[in-house]
Amino acid sequence: MVFSSITFLLYFLPPFLVAYRLGGAKMQNGILLFASVVFYGWGAMSFLPILLGSSVVNFYLVRKIEGLSGVSRRRAVGGAVLLNVGILLYFKYANFIVANFAFEHVRAEWTDVALPIGISFFSFQSLSYALDVYRKTVRPLDKLSEYLVYILSFPQMIAGPIVRFTEVEKELRERTVKNTDWVNGFYRFALGLAKKVLIANTLASIYPLDIAVLEGGFSEWSSPHALIAILAYTFQIYFDFSGYSDMAIGLGKMLGFNFPENFKQPYRATSITDFWRRWHITLSSWMRDYLYIPLGGNRVSTNSRLYMNLVIVFAISGLWHGASWNFLIWGLYHGVFLILDRIFLKSWLSQLPKFMSRMFTFVLVVVGWVFFAIEDFTLAVNFLDQISDFSIFSTRFWTEAIQGLNARELFVLIAAILFTSTGLYDRFVRWFNLNDSRPILIASTSVVMWLVSVSFLAGSDFNPFIYFRF
Repeated sequence: MVFSSITFLLYFLPPFLVAYRLGGAKMQNGILLFASVVFYGWGAMSFLPILLGSSVVNFYLVRKIEGLSGVSRRRAVGGAVLLNVGILLYFKYANFIVANFAFEHVRAEWTDVALPIGISFFSFQSLSYALDVYRKTVRPLDKLSEYLVYILSFPQMIAGPIVRFTEVEKELRERTVKNTDWVNGFYRFALGLAKKVLIANTLASIYPLDIAVLEGGFSEWSSPHALIAILAYTFQIYFDFSGYSDMAIGLGKMLGFNFPENFKQPYRATSITDFWRRWHITLSSWMRDYLYIPLGGNRVSTNSRLYMNLVIVFAISGLWHGASWNFLIWGLYHGVFLILDRIFLKSWLSQLPKFMSRMFTFVLVVVGWVFFAIEDFTLAVNFLDQISDFSIFSTRFWTEAIQGLNARELFVLIAAILFTSTGLYDRFVRWFNLNDSRPILIASTSVVMWLVSVSFLAGSDFNPFIYFRF
């Protein structure tokens, strides 16, 4: 089940919210836990025992850490890390490892392992909980039910944001939901739903790259055709993922949780370093605190060690997104530009007019998305060659680029560019926040976005979601 589905919006969410509001504070966790089990089991019942079983083992293993010290404490946290990383490695990377590194007779006898939905997200949350308790940043939970709510909570379980235990520790034990929280949460959810349904889904229909790959490649595409395709994908993946994050944050607010922000206008970044402060923020901060800093971070004695740390972190970040060489290449690509930022690039970009540094960074990000979107390396390189052969100042080029788009697709693409790459969105938010009729405006806007989005969903069976497979 996904948020942007009629089943969730009309048949799951309304009765859940009614039960949650009527149940009172004492029943909140129980109702949320039951709903989360139903939500996950709806689309992945066969994986539910694995999720529940590993969560129970994690809970008791981490509780044991609290009373230990020295070698015993390190062994206990090592067991927790081994459990979570082992589950992630087996289910997400076993097929990749066998296909690329195993002997031929092993590959011949191997049966592909199915990927549990959301495994990357709940594995990282389990790891952060174990490591925070080990570091004595927090005390472990006393109740298994509270821990299961933290891991299984359906608003953020499938596709994040990655919520650390320290961010919701108090709310897991006791929380209140004010009427303003509910209204603001519903607005945030409706905004995310509109971003997903009205914008991302429309962009996904513009020259879809995945279908072209299945059909053999891009040899029949012109350069304008290819450029529009990768631009559409660039904005699709943003509105797709940030829309889901908005829905998760909004649902959390309606339930009394304050989930962390996950995006901050990443396509307005002035360097790749700046981009990673704005894109998938919860993953970036997780990698920094639980991998980069333990490796030595910026405190290492030599630049070569610093650069190696960056390469390791972004190689793992790339593979976190998927068990494929293209994701590794994408991660290393960003790692290289982070190193170049430290050597000279960020300093050089800071001397340029801001719009030029943003444009330069945006082009780098778009090139990176080619490897993210196209899993075949040869096809990805051919695609890059195709989009490099154009004259951006030619009227004929842009005429050919947009002639295959209908009016709605063209309007949505232009709106996506304006709202993510200019200050228009900031002005819109500033006006929205300063308007005297803000409560009424929020409520009415939320209802309109909800109704329009549901109407579009009801009239279409096209509802892709890029990050659902991670």
